[in-house]
Amino acid sequence: MEKTTVDGGGEMKQSHVIVFPFPRHGHMNPMLQFAKRLVSKGLLLTFLTTSSASESLILDLPPSPIHHKVISDVPESNNIDSLDAYLRSFRAAASKSLANFIDEALISDSNEVLPSLIVYDSVMPWVQSVAAERGLDAAPFFTQSAAVNHILDLVYKGSLSIPPPEDVAVSLPSEIVLQPADLPTLPDDGDVVLEFMTSQFINLENVKWIFFNTFDRLECKVVNWMTKTLPIKTVGPTIPSAYLDGRLVDDKAYGLNVLNPNDGKKAIQWLDSKETASVIYISFGSLVNLENEQVTELTCFLRDTNLSFLWVLRESELGKLPNNFVQDTSEQGLIVNWCCQLEVLSHKTVSCFVTHCGWNSTIEALSLGVPMIAIPQWVDQTTNAKFVADVWEVGVRVKKNDKGIVTKEELAASIRKVVRGEKPNEIKQNSIKWKKLAKEAMDEGGSSDKNIDEFVQAMAASII
Repeated sequence: MEKTTVDGGGEMKQSHVIVFPFPRHGHMNPMLQFAKRLVSKGLLLTFLTTSSASESLILDLPPSPIHHKVISDVPESNNIDSLDAYLRSFRAAASKSLANFIDEALISDSNEVLPSLIVYDSVMPWVQSVAAERGLDAAPFFTQSAAVNHILDLVYKGSLSIPPPEDVAVSLPSEIVLQPADLPTLPDDGDVVLEFMTSQFINLENVKWIFFNTFDRLECKVVNWMTKTLPIKTVGPTIPSAYLDGRLVDDKAYGLNVLNPNDGKKAIQWLDSKETASVIYISFGSLVNLENEQVTELTCFLRDTNLSFLWVLRESELGKLPNNFVQDTSEQGLIVNWCCQLEVLSHKTVSCFVTHCGWNSTIEALSLGVPMIAIPQWVDQTTNAKFVADVWEVGVRVKKNDKGIVTKEELAASIRKVVRGEKPNEIKQNSIKWKKLAKEAMDEGGSSDKNIDEFVQAMAASII
């Protein structure tokens, strides 16, 4: 497709878009991948991050037209003792910095192309106002699944409550019935989290574009239903091109690395020494803090199984391990603080993924054809786990006891179903099916690729 447009005088023109994610790894990764796709189709692009993100992450990109800029989100007050206080201080600081950044760009005397639209993380709806006041359009990017977005939209509109009454089930447009345990689960500061999640739907009637990190075939009925009233475009899965269509040169990693990522190479070297489909991969993401009792049950299971395991456990969680566990299982398993999850999931030795079912982890496993053992913890993970087990049928959801703990017996039973029992063939075949469909969506002419093309063409037409 054309990467630039030509004005009446024959001068080449390009559109300039700002992409601005919330400063958390799980939000920045998919939006950076979306940015890469936009650049590959000819847009000028500025990827905007905040100072707090820059303190813990390194933006490591191959040479590309992506311009990386950092704005401050340092609060005026140090009195941040709660999630609510953090969100308020972040909004105050980041909105002021964003306004200054856009103002400076608009009054610049340079020959740079001025930005005309900002793609913002949907959890920052206030970006709309900052952009509108300066004559810029704005388009939200949703990092959750379409199903979770639909549920949160219902809550925002007042037609559903979370948590719901115990006996109330929710029917989605896909004819999926969700029980209360399948709906998003709120942590201790639930009111703040729920307001944060539902605020994504503020003023959506004022936007021309809404981007979802999913693909049409994965959630077609829910997407079609929401598209009746909202200008939604699916643009996922937003993972590096090397694991999908391979059309972006050198796009083998997200490009955001944790500072001092020890153990990354060690994990792959260890996997290289194992047999095909012999390793259980375990990771609960960058935020989940497991109960001590849950760690005990996991370690008891791992001691008893004869399968090898690779467990990603943050340094802050290592103290929960039983004495001598690492030494006692050194022949069988490896525990690391960090690894490149995409490299691990694509490794031939990995048989299944024990996961919290965060959306990034879920869509990565779907895209790479890896069966999942779902142990959801909070927010959207419970809904994602329902789809993993009962809709896409690419894994099982482990039953929890009355304390909310997954016992070693239940975990062993779930592993058997996926790896050795009656269903491994069926689950693996379903996993392979979704892997192919994910690739098709992002490949040339696929549903997500077409949606990105339409957006780029519309941006080009707007400057002619």
